[in-house]
Amino acid sequence: MTPEERAAELARTPLEVVGSQQGFLVGTVQSVQQIWRYRHLLLLLTRREIKVRYKNSAFGLAWSLIRPLAMLIVYYVAIGKFLGAERSIPDFAIYIFTGLTGWQLFNEILASSTSSILGNAGLIKKIYLPREVFPLSAVGSALFNFTMQLGILTIATFVVGKPPTLEGLLFLPPAIAVLLVYGTAIGLVTAAANVYLRDVQYLVEITLMALFWTTPTVYSWELVRDAVSSSLVESIYLCNPVAVSILAMQRTFWVAGADEPAPENLGLRLVVMLVFGLAFLWVGQRAFSRLEGNFAQEL
Repeated sequence: MTPEERAAELARTPLEVVGSQQGFLVGTVQSVQQIWRYRHLLLLLTRREIKVRYKNSAFGLAWSLIRPLAMLIVYYVAIGKFLGAERSIPDFAIYIFTGLTGWQLFNEILASSTSSILGNAGLIKKIYLPREVFPLSAVGSALFNFTMQLGILTIATFVVGKPPTLEGLLFLPPAIAVLLVYGTAIGLVTAAANVYLRDVQYLVEITLMALFWTTPTVYSWELVRDAVSSSLVESIYLCNPVAVSILAMQRTFWVAGADEPAPENLGLRLVVMLVFGLAFLWVGQRAFSRLEGNFAQEL
């Protein structure tokens, strides 16, 4: 085929639109189709995230367990022993490890997702692929670490002789779903915004540090209920999806606290937050799609 014939054939070839289309409905469907088409790449990126994190380390994946266990020991000694929290919270070690496990999932999703686009700048500038796979690979890596920690937590409940009950286990799936949905939704927005304004990643770090102390991880819900002065403040506190999710996880694993005070209609709150979270995830993905067009130029 001569060069002229090749040029003519190329001219007759219809143009293929690269990237997601505008619009909430059409754009969303196309984005989901593209992510599904690149699902094998997403799995590879997730594996790479896990391997790179512990590359050239002697303990490897064991660090995903050592880190939360170290945090458990620090908080148990500082909060439980020195400040005497274990005297008012039965099975304080299980209580705090449950909170730290849920918090670490949300924290890792948001922190890793925010820097995921910048961390893969070289790949993004060379080829086209759905940019969402990079924040989603961070979500997959965080979920892998969470699964390992959840296994240790489950074993610990059997060791102390108070494993989760069937009723308590009903709270676990929606609690994890809420953490995943909100973490992914916020992570998509911050990952895109971080490309244009690099201060976003530092703002996320500060926000996560403050948010940790607004969740009942190292203190009990009873302290929150007694400290607030009105039902309005209590309702505002319970608008935090991370706090509600951790309270639900405590209903699952903290069997010793089954008779302790808890928010009313906790299961209903989870369902409502999950519905709003899915809507937020949709909006976050569309915002990401609108901003991703200039990623390569900004990077």
